[in-house]
Amino acid sequence: MQIFRTWHDLPVAARGASVAMGNFDGVHLGHASVIAAARAHGPLGVVTFEPHPREFFGSETPFRLMNAETRANRLAKLGVERLYELPFTAELASLPPEGFARQVLAEGLGVTHVTVGADFHFGKGRAGSVADLAALGKGLGFGVTGAPMLEVDGKDVSSTAIRAALAEGRPRDAAAMLGHWHRIDGEVLHGEKRGRDLGYPTANMSVAGLHLPRLGVYAVKVDVLTGPQAGHYNGAASLGVRPMFGENTPNLETFIFDFKGDLYGQHLSIALVDYLRPEMKFDGLPGLIAQMEDDCRRARTILEVA
Repeated sequence: MQIFRTWHDLPVAARGASVAMGNFDGVHLGHASVIAAARAHGPLGVVTFEPHPREFFGSETPFRLMNAETRANRLAKLGVERLYELPFTAELASLPPEGFARQVLAEGLGVTHVTVGADFHFGKGRAGSVADLAALGKGLGFGVTGAPMLEVDGKDVSSTAIRAALAEGRPRDAAAMLGHWHRIDGEVLHGEKRGRDLGYPTANMSVAGLHLPRLGVYAVKVDVLTGPQAGHYNGAASLGVRPMFGENTPNLETFIFDFKGDLYGQHLSIALVDYLRPEMKFDGLPGLIAQMEDDCRRARTILEVA
């Protein structure tokens, strides 16, 4: 998948795509249906924005299900050929609907067709509707499709509902709406190395800027995306603030089963499969180690059939 981070002066080969457009936070089943509808009209592209417009306008609470890296990885798996990850700047935010359609979609990206969700809005102040986009497209030379909302078990699939499921420690319910396991991707960072001293070395990753699932311990699937040990593994992960060791910034610490090697600086994708337990504070290290042994035993059993 090719990634373009501008709509200015694109090469001819990058223009002329049929695009699905939106924020695609989570890349859930509803998003996948929009992308599938776009596929019928030409080379498949996605137009999205970074940072998320809510971040640009100052959302105080982290809400994102995916960072840009995770989103790009998931879109590639759906067969997207071109990702137009447009910088959401004051320039872009100030464009009225007609200006956005003309300058970005028609003149900048040269799109042939645009597919959006039924609730899509665009332009300054979110003033433009799907009907407005269709009317503008007629004059600017591109077609427009509005895809209906998708339901699972009689309920609309939405990023809001997925956030609620994750916050309540229901990753399987979230996965039913996502169409895939909820994943946290990122670089392995140096930590305090306490896990190594306890016999459970962990790969530490930041969760900054993301909506936090329920804090606690999870059975996880691990994709090592880069480096000589790239591949698929199972493990147990702790998402939280490590109450045994004082107040800390939340992070994700993953113990990978049957793995030996150095992962610092490599990129991992951690899929949350099942919630095992909340974070706990123990009287001493023996109690913590015994609990970690039990966590890993349970996680292995779950992941054998997941």
